[in-house]
Amino acid sequence: MPQHHALVAGGLGVIGRNLVTHLADELGWQVTAISRRTPDFDTAARYVSTDLRDAEATRAALAEAGPFTHVFYAAYQEHDDPAEQVSANLEMLRNCVSAAAEVSPELQRVLLFEGAKYYGAHLGAFPTPAHEDDPRVMPPMFYYDQEDWLTAYAEGKPWEYVVMRPDVVCGFAIGNPMNLAMVIAVYAAICKELGMPLRFPGSATCYGKLAQLTDAAQLAEGSAWAATEAPAGTAYNLTNGDIFRWSHLWKRVAAHLDMDLAEPMPIALSEMMADKGPLWEEMKAKYGLLDVPFEKIAAWGFGDFIFNCEWDVISSTTRIRQAGFGTVVDSEEMVLRLIDEFKERKVIP
Repeated sequence: MPQHHALVAGGLGVIGRNLVTHLADELGWQVTAISRRTPDFDTAARYVSTDLRDAEATRAALAEAGPFTHVFYAAYQEHDDPAEQVSANLEMLRNCVSAAAEVSPELQRVLLFEGAKYYGAHLGAFPTPAHEDDPRVMPPMFYYDQEDWLTAYAEGKPWEYVVMRPDVVCGFAIGNPMNLAMVIAVYAAICKELGMPLRFPGSATCYGKLAQLTDAAQLAEGSAWAATEAPAGTAYNLTNGDIFRWSHLWKRVAAHLDMDLAEPMPIALSEMMADKGPLWEEMKAKYGLLDVPFEKIAAWGFGDFIFNCEWDVISSTTRIRQAGFGTVVDSEEMVLRLIDEFKERKVIP
């Protein structure tokens, strides 16, 4: 068996896709990725499709693909009902990790990805910067159930676990429910096509608040470090390591796209973008864009949530820096770089 064989659950999400690319194509690891879809890019990784909610199917698939030295768990299933969201995501983690551990006598580490919702970032103002040991907020919150199960399951095992807490991960991925950079890029492209200035679509209060992002490439690099070098049995916040205000970022995006900038105008993107499918079809034909269905190009509801957070969202990255991972990314430069990448890959004009 090669020195490292990683199992990546959620292998085509914005976290998983970039992690697979980093591990398999940059570091040379053997990688098996789980995804319900097939990859739309060249990679040395092997992709398998299995329903993580089906314990027997998962056990069979991983028995055939394993053994593994590392498990990176970035799978996620959205549910409107909070109780169902907890039960579904806990079941998926439990089935995946237990099946991988059964067939992997040399398993070294399991990495679980969470996010700033751990600190209540989705509920309202919370103490910032958030530290990994801050008290939990009122459940239901599936991160808590997953982490508690993993902590208990790892007890007495020869392998260790690490928890990673990024926030608003941005990178190249299509059809991902939480890729804010794509939301910004597609929204701006539609505004430009309609001859409109660029307006921040959220609240005026949010426009002036401090925010943070996580570069998917940085998260992949940090995750590989956490899997091999970090002190285990703990959680690490991993964001870009800087903070910004939406008002300044929006100004830079407008200039980068040669658009006029106008004052914020709060709109519900999920409602106002609902009729833009025909326009997007015209834009695809006009500019020779990739044939991505409009309903899969951007998650407008996620944009509505982020652009209406009327409180600072900041996680402390002191712990991970002191542990040895000190890479910092300029978040504003990252957004502009990703917009350029979306253009080059013909996702947007």
